[in-house]
Amino acid sequence: MGTSIQTDRVVIVGAGLGALYAALNLAPRPVLMISPEMLGKGASSAWAQGGVAAAMGDHDSPEAHARDTVKAGAGTVDAAIAQKVTQDARDHIVDLTNLGTPFDRTADGGYVMSREAAHSVARVVRVKGDQAGAQIMETLIEAVHAIPSVQVIEGALASGLETKDGTVTGVWIESADFASEPVLVRSPAILMAGGGSGGLFALTTNPPRIRGQVIGMAARAGANVADPEFVQFHPTAIDMGEDPAPLATEALRGEGAILINKDGARFMQGEHPDAELAPRDIVARAIFAQTQAGNRPVLDTRGALGATILMNFPAVAEACARGGIDPVADTIPVAAAAHYHMGGIAADDKGRTSLANLWVCGEAASTGLHGANRLASNGLLEALVFARTCAQDIQATTEGATDAPEVRISFDTDGTLPDATAVQRLRDVMTNHVGVVRTRAGLTKALQEIASLEQEFGANDSFLNMTSTATLIAAAALARTESRGGHYRRDFPDADPAQAHRTVLTLAQAVALRNTLTEAPS
Repeated sequence: MGTSIQTDRVVIVGAGLGALYAALNLAPRPVLMISPEMLGKGASSAWAQGGVAAAMGDHDSPEAHARDTVKAGAGTVDAAIAQKVTQDARDHIVDLTNLGTPFDRTADGGYVMSREAAHSVARVVRVKGDQAGAQIMETLIEAVHAIPSVQVIEGALASGLETKDGTVTGVWIESADFASEPVLVRSPAILMAGGGSGGLFALTTNPPRIRGQVIGMAARAGANVADPEFVQFHPTAIDMGEDPAPLATEALRGEGAILINKDGARFMQGEHPDAELAPRDIVARAIFAQTQAGNRPVLDTRGALGATILMNFPAVAEACARGGIDPVADTIPVAAAAHYHMGGIAADDKGRTSLANLWVCGEAASTGLHGANRLASNGLLEALVFARTCAQDIQATTEGATDAPEVRISFDTDGTLPDATAVQRLRDVMTNHVGVVRTRAGLTKALQEIASLEQEFGANDSFLNMTSTATLIAAAALARTESRGGHYRRDFPDADPAQAHRTVLTLAQAVALRNTLTEAPS
């Protein structure tokens, strides 16, 4: 393979909120960030609309936030992690505020908070209505640019990990812009912060490059993966033919927007006592059922928001305008789309993985906070808490110079890119058979087709990273013979108390399970 480089810098794979915040918390220790796009572009964090969940008001408490987190997680949340994250939430909001994040504030200086699904009170801190992710990212990028210890290599992506005796020693990096031979960068500490897996599905709200590669490359290196079967499908992606699909934030429903079908009938009132603010998995399945029945579900913001949607939710208004939709006068067509992966690389309470010298934070991680169904707006919060946690643990447990020269990488043009047709086939398989509603027959077919794609196109590491994550999701979904949270089996529609536990497995175990189950009759 390509050349190798040794650095004393901590290597951070990714450039979203978790990566940026970790880099800030590692300063002045030298850091090398690997960003496929220009900094701030292509990260799921920048697309987050709702905000950050945190108990900031007198009407709320970290304990109540933790209870809501555990309840939404449908029996598999690690209660100690929920307590840790919710207790730390206020400190991170204050920290972001001090860095310059323009959170929406009340006349008396408090934080404007929205209520989102499965929260018992309003506790989602917002920025300019639906601009939380973009504004927080902008603030963090400005702070990172001001720190000389952080080096960012843009237009590069990680494609594999080098290991020796259960220890990660380096990361293979390729050009994100053209086919190149990978370059090996060896480092004393590597932090995986490269996002989730939503883009593995044909219908998704995630940026184009977020297709499970970070989870897959860690799994291929031998890292344990936890809860891969639990994928959250956002109920209200705007169904207007864009890939990825724009998001109609849950905060709209928090403000009183309702879901109706083509006949004008509300359908959530009969599904759950909280109606439109029911947990996301319930709303997603109801919308999926309406879609399957040809009832064209839509979000009606007209009565609750009227013209204020244009000012208070500019990202939604902009997306609607692109699709020729006037949300002041028209309803917004919606569909359930892959949005957030509760599963990921298994992490302990310090962000450590099962491989030495490898940490993980953000959506690529599975910390136990989200369980089977992430509580709305806990994703950005978890990324913040564990980014700092990982940074502190890396500082405490690894040796590193206080100064290190910048890493110079030049990519040649001798390499391969994932086959675009193969990637689309994989995404179609995942949406068709591993989506909102799952069955043994569908999951078995998915595993068979993923294996076939690997056999045909498996010479490319980036593609193998995608198929590895897809295999983990589908195999764990097939093994979990119940319905729980974001995982719904039509053939096992009820929760089984005996399966109220987290899943932890390796890629080798998932492949063995795939081989066994795909040989069995469906």
